[in-house]
Amino acid sequence: MITRLRFLGTGGGRFSTIFQSRATGGVYLESGMKIHIDPGPSGLNQMKNMHLDPTKTDVLLISHCHPDHYTEGEIMVEGITQGGKKRRGLLAASKSVLEGINDIGPAISSYHRSLINHRILEPGDFLNLGPVDMEATPSIHSDPTTVGFKFHTKNGVISYVADTAISDEVIEAHRGARVLILPVTRPRSSRIDWHLSTEDTVEFIKRIEPEITFFTHFGLKMLRVPPEIEAYWAQEETGYRVIAAKDGMSVSIGTRITVK
Repeated sequence: MITRLRFLGTGGGRFSTIFQSRATGGVYLESGMKIHIDPGPSGLNQMKNMHLDPTKTDVLLISHCHPDHYTEGEIMVEGITQGGKKRRGLLAASKSVLEGINDIGPAISSYHRSLINHRILEPGDFLNLGPVDMEATPSIHSDPTTVGFKFHTKNGVISYVADTAISDEVIEAHRGARVLILPVTRPRSSRIDWHLSTEDTVEFIKRIEPEITFFTHFGLKMLRVPPEIEAYWAQEETGYRVIAAKDGMSVSIGTRITVK
C-alpha cells in the first residue's frame, strides 16, 4: 500500500493568508485512511483541483486555533458527515479549537461538534486511525494548546510539525521520522516569535535525520526569497534531501519516495 501526501496549500501566516500568495489549505494524507490536516482558507478549492472528495475524508485534524489552520473546518465536518446526515469520521484538535482557551476560539461551533465524533488532543496522546497510529506532539506557539502530528504508517513515520518555536522537546518528539514536514515561515536572518526560520531547520534535520524534509507554511518574506533557495541551503548544510513544497504537490511514499 502506497502512502500519499498532497499539499493543499503551502502558505501560512497572516499576510500570505490574507493575500492568498499561496493557498493555505493544509495537507492531505492517504494511508488506508483519508486524513485532512489543518483545513485553512482555499483547502476545498484545492481539493476540487486535485480531484479529492471531501465526503470521502475520514479524519480531520486541526493543530491550533489560528485562521490559516482552521477556517474551512466546519465545512469539512459537513463534508465528512455528508451534510450532517451520517454520523461518521473523527475530528481531533487542540483544546482551543474545540472548547476555546482564554480569548482564543473555539473555532468549531457546538452544532458542528454535534455532527461528528470529536476529541481534544494534548501532547503525548495516541489515536488509532485504522491502519495509521497518530501521536500528538508538543509545540511552542502563541496558542498554548497547539499540537503537531506524528503518523506511524506501513511506509514509515511521517511527522507534521505544527507552528512552533524550536526546542529540544519539540525536536525529540519527532525522532524516527522518515518524512518530516516543517512550517518554515521565515527565511534566514528574519526569525519571528513562535515560528521556525530556515536556520532552525538545520538543527531539526540534523537531529531527526529524515529521508526527506518538506518546507511549507511560507510567509511573504519567505516567498520573496524564494523558498527553493532556502531549501537548497538547508540541504547543503545538512546533507539530507530538502524540498520546498508547492501548492498541489503530490508525494508517493513506498519503498521509494517520489515527488510530483
